[in-house]
Amino acid sequence: MDLQRDATFGPGRPAHEDRRAPEPLWRVVLGRRLRLLRTVRGDRLFDVARLAGISPQYLSEIERGIKEPSSEMIAAVAGALGTTLLDLTWQVAAELHDAAPVRIRTSIGRRGYSAGASTIGSSAGSTADLGSPPILALAA
Repeated sequence: MDLQRDATFGPGRPAHEDRRAPEPLWRVVLGRRLRLLRTVRGDRLFDVARLAGISPQYLSEIERGIKEPSSEMIAAVAGALGTTLLDLTWQVAAELHDAAPVRIRTSIGRRGYSAGASTIGSSAGSTADLGSPPILALAA
């Protein structure tokens, strides 16, 4: 195995850990959500950009997950789309929550073998239940 090229192997990552796709980035999920809100409303990119006070090119880059805008820019775009920064943040958080991978932990302790699974992606897309992430535990 070429350790130089294997980005998933290194300190803090066990060699036996299976390799999953990385979690989506905030800016990518934010961009998808903004584009979805805009298209559902039937708004043109040019019009939303004008209302938000930014260039259409910049809004396009935000929607494609290329740019990571400031909270002020996100609030301006959210307002142009008829929503709030808080509501948009909850929607993005819910999508990240649902996309989070399940992590499996195993250990051998004094009492023998035990396994545990924790997940933060168990809701069905609802933003109402985003208190603390649910934890699933399995013990043998």
